[in-house]
Amino acid sequence: MTGVPASAAGGSGRPAPGGKLGTAAVNQASLWNIANILTMVRLVLVPGFVVLMLQDGGYDPAWRAWAWAAFAVAMITDIFDGHLARTYNLVTDFGKIADPIADKAIMAAGLICLSALGELPWWVTGVILFRELGITLMRFWVIRHGVIPASRGGKMKTLAQGTAVGMYVLALTGPLATMRFWVMALAVVLTVVTGLDYVRQAIVLRRQGIAEERAARAAASDAEGAER
Repeated sequence: MTGVPASAAGGSGRPAPGGKLGTAAVNQASLWNIANILTMVRLVLVPGFVVLMLQDGGYDPAWRAWAWAAFAVAMITDIFDGHLARTYNLVTDFGKIADPIADKAIMAAGLICLSALGELPWWVTGVILFRELGITLMRFWVIRHGVIPASRGGKMKTLAQGTAVGMYVLALTGPLATMRFWVMALAVVLTVVTGLDYVRQAIVLRRQGIAEERAARAAASDAEGAER
């Protein structure tokens, strides 16, 4: 799940080769490139998923299967648009904004629908959404100092969340219902642990950035004094 905040997350952000978002790349990439089109598809799938999920009261297995298909396509496009953007340098301002919105929207839609139907405790939805929103805002807070790289734990978190929500959307029963509980439990643990790790990285990055800015100002001041 990952635009500026998404690229900072290392998800489906769109950095140029070498990890930097070049101005030239942003200006040269067309809005109607394949990466952006996949992001748009994901945005359109969000309301479609909600409609399918809540058909006939939200408990019809057939409609839930269609809702799962929409959710799965949305999650897959999240993988491919980021890969294409990184590979072909398809950087646009639209992508930097819309990509993380699409990522968060499809996951939020799934969690909220499940909680509204009484199949997932609201506190689980609250923890995951609070973490996702908080980390996104935090990346904006430190973006002037640098980008927080993707972590293996963060990728595992995204995979666990997507798998767990998908299993709940399918309304599984029997042993698979027990399995989905443990997958969701793993997703919650990874959500909290990786969230705390990103906070730690953000604090370190901001401190380093402030120290470098002070050193640069001091060097500029010394150079100016020497010229005088």
